[in-house]
Parts: sequence; structure tokens; C-alpha cells
Amino acid sequence: MATATLHTVFGIFGNITALFLFLAPIITFIRIYKSKSTEKFSGIPYVMTLLNCLLSAWYGLPFVSPNNMLVSTINGTGAAIEVVYVVFFLFYAPRKEKAKIFGLFMLVLTVFAAIALVSLFALHGNKRKLFCGVAATVFSITMYASPLSIMRLVIKTKSVEYMPFFLSLFVFLCGTSWFIFGLLGHDIFVFLPNGFGCGLGTAQLILYFIYRNYKGEPKNKVHDVVCVEEKVETEKNAEGDPAKHQLDLMNKKADEQV
Repeated sequence: MATATLHTVFGIFGNITALFLFLAPIITFIRIYKSKSTEKFSGIPYVMTLLNCLLSAWYGLPFVSPNNMLVSTINGTGAAIEVVYVVFFLFYAPRKEKAKIFGLFMLVLTVFAAIALVSLFALHGNKRKLFCGVAATVFSITMYASPLSIMRLVIKTKSVEYMPFFLSLFVFLCGTSWFIFGLLGHDIFVFLPNGFGCGLGTAQLILYFIYRNYKGEPKNKVHDVVCVEEKVETEKNAEGDPAKHQLDLMNKKADEQV
């Protein structure tokens, strides 16, 4: 009885933390809306997250795997949110990017439809659960692994500018809650990918606390570099065009006097 209660509690907590993760990109889309352009943002993560949500929501349905309805509720919600993101991205994306993302979007829907139909009509019982579970696990791990490039950037630049604390925190909380949910439910297809997410979230938090106080290059050093660059540029101008160089010096002197 206590195990069943804990199972439900961690499932609800997982729903809450996952919802925060799904809503995190809203800030990005507010920026896209204001600039009327997708700039250099990529639409691929939203399409791939959509596929993960669709597969996980399908896996959580009672006729695929029992006692996982809470998996379906949050991933069904997540799928709806990701569809909104993808449509919004397509509206503001340039023509070439729009064609690429739309093609990927159609591919994702086709893959999901194929997996759903095969599992529904060709497989039954444990075979259906195994087939859908493996598919959901692969794409869940892929989704959790997407921040690895950001972590590499943090290590390289020693700056957490592109790895917000609360996003890392909710990756950790979401992964941990679903990991425990899967353990309590004895479901390897839930605890395996979310165990990976828990570890990744932990690594992100460790990196954040290591580099959170990094202030970047000292201002004096930056100033010295700028002065050297200006001196080199001045010498090049003097060699290439003495008359122009002399005129630039006179203008600079006049500006200083003013």
C-alpha cells in the first residue's frame, strides 16, 4: 500500500516538473515573436521532443503498459505543447528552414503512426510493451542527451550563461522523480532513460556551481588587447596611406580637445 502511494506521489511530482521543462522554451518563442524571426534558433529539438512525447504517451496507455497512466497524461500534454512550438516556429522560419522542419515534422508523425499501428494490430501483451518501451526509451535518452553540447560549451568558456540554473534544476528533478517512479513500478522502460536524465541533471548542477561565479576575462586584460589592436591598425594605416594617417591623427586630436 505504501509503495503504491509513493508510486503515485512521484508520478504526480514528475508531471509537475516535466510541465516546467516543457514550458521553459516560452522565453525563446517570446523573443522569436518580438523579432518576427527564428534568428539562429533550431526547430529540430522541438520536433524530436514531440516524437519522444508521442511515444511515451502511447507507452503509458493501459493497453500497452499497466499502471503508467501518469506517464501518458504529462507526455500527452507535452506533445500538445510541442505541436504549438513547431507550428509557431514554422510560421516565422525562413523558407529553407521552414521546408526542413516541416519535412522532419511529417517524418516524426509518420514514424509515430507506424509504431502505433504495428504495436496495435501486430503485437500483443509483453511483445507490445517491449516494442513500444524500446522505442520510447531510445528517444527519451536522445532528448535528455541534447544538453550535452551546452555542457561542453560551459566547460570550454567557463561560463554558465547558456545553461540557466532553473532549467538544469528541473532536468534533475524531472529525471529523478520519474526514475524513482519507474523503480517503484518495476518498469525498466521508465527508470532506465530517466536514470540517465537524473545523472545528466546532476552533472549540469555540478557544472553550474563550479562556474557560477566566473566573471570572464579581467577588464584590464581586455582593455590592453584593444589598445594593442588599435596600435597595430594605426601603424598599418601609416604605412599604407601617410596622408590619410595624418588626417586621422588631426581628427583624433581635435576630438580629444573637445
